[in-house]
Amino acid sequence: MKKAIIPILILVVVGIFVYTKAVGTYNQFVRTEEDINGKWAEVETQYQRRADLIPNLVNTVKGYADFEKETLEGVINARAKATSINLNADDLSPEKVAQFQQAQDQLGGSLSRLMVAVERYPDLKANQNFLDLQSQLEGTENRIAVARRNFNQSVQAYNANLRQFPNNIFAGWYGFEKKGYFEAAEGAENAPTVEF
Repeated sequence: MKKAIIPILILVVVGIFVYTKAVGTYNQFVRTEEDINGKWAEVETQYQRRADLIPNLVNTVKGYADFEKETLEGVINARAKATSINLNADDLSPEKVAQFQQAQDQLGGSLSRLMVAVERYPDLKANQNFLDLQSQLEGTENRIAVARRNFNQSVQAYNANLRQFPNNIFAGWYGFEKKGYFEAAEGAENAPTVEF
């Protein structure tokens, strides 16, 4: 009788250990996923701030009648596309984050072209409304960079935890999947050409 109790006790102890590890791992994934969701919300907030500034910037620039219509339309169209892509925090797959990032990069490129074109208009560059909006936009771009960095750090911690053994087994059971990073835009490794 005593010999039969020992294997049963061992099975009970192993069962309790596995159950405890499984619950702890699940809770850890939930905490880190919620951290990612919070960081993602901050990224979206900063991109929305930029999108909200653009109409004011465009309207200020439109006041200069001879300003390039094509440049303004490019900014307006890129903003419309960037704000039309909504990414749910529950589905931050690498493909969807890349799609979101591509639309935001196009908007950033359009804004860069707008700022370069502004250089040819000294009256516009001296306009206080424009200077204020430009300063706000620069600050927003910095906030976006910080929010993206914080998001990537959270994703890195989550993905590393997801891949570790035995967490990778439990992650499969619970349906937790790898999250996508923000990555550098294509060609970002090349320094821009400056011509005078």
